[in-house]
Amino acid sequence: MPLDETNNESYRYLRSVGNTWKFNVEDVHPKMLERLYKRFDTFDLDTDGKMTMDEIMYWPDRMRQLVNATDEQVEKMRAAVHTFFFHKGVDPVNGLKREDWVEANRVFAEAERERERRGEPSLIALLSNAYYDVLDDDGDGTVDVEELKTMMKAFDVPQEAAYTFFQKADTDKTGKLERPELVHLFRKFWMEPYDPQWDGVYAYKY
Repeated sequence: MPLDETNNESYRYLRSVGNTWKFNVEDVHPKMLERLYKRFDTFDLDTDGKMTMDEIMYWPDRMRQLVNATDEQVEKMRAAVHTFFFHKGVDPVNGLKREDWVEANRVFAEAERERERRGEPSLIALLSNAYYDVLDDDGDGTVDVEELKTMMKAFDVPQEAAYTFFQKADTDKTGKLERPELVHLFRKFWMEPYDPQWDGVYAYKY
C-alpha cells in the first residue's frame, strides 16, 4: 500500500494544511539513499525488512543504562523518540517496511519544513533536546565531547566519531555544544538534501 494521508502522519499533516508535496525518489541523492538505508538496517534488529517501534525503543533504553539522568529525563527522551518515529511513519502496530523508509523520511522532512514556515514546534528539535538533556551528564547546560561519546556508544557508532561529530556541530567553536547546534547538525545530516560537508559525522557508520 502506498504511503498517503490515510496511513502516514506526515502526509496527513501536510494535506491538512494544503501542502500537496509529492515524493520522487530521483530527487534523493544516491549518497543520501545509502545513508538512509544504513540507518534503517541499524534499527531493523531482526533483519526482517520491517522497523518496529519496539526495535526503535531498544536504542534509547540502551542509552538509559549509560547516562546519569533522572527518570523524568529518560522518560521524556523515550516519549520524544516514540513521537518522532511515529511521525516518520513507524506504525505502533505494523511498523514500517524498508521499501517505504526513504519516502517516509522525505515526507517527514517536508512536514518539518512546513512546521518551520508556520512557526510550529519542530519534532527534530523535540528529539534533539530530549537527547541533549540526557547527554548533559554533569548538568552544566552544555554537552562536551566526552558526554557525546555516550550517544556514540549507545548507538554502536565508533567512539572516534564523537570528535568529528563535535567538530562539525560546534559551529561557534566554544568547545561546548549548545542545544541549537545539535538540532542544526541533526537537521543537516538527516533531513536536508545531501551535502558532502556533513560526511563523516558518524565515521563510517552512515
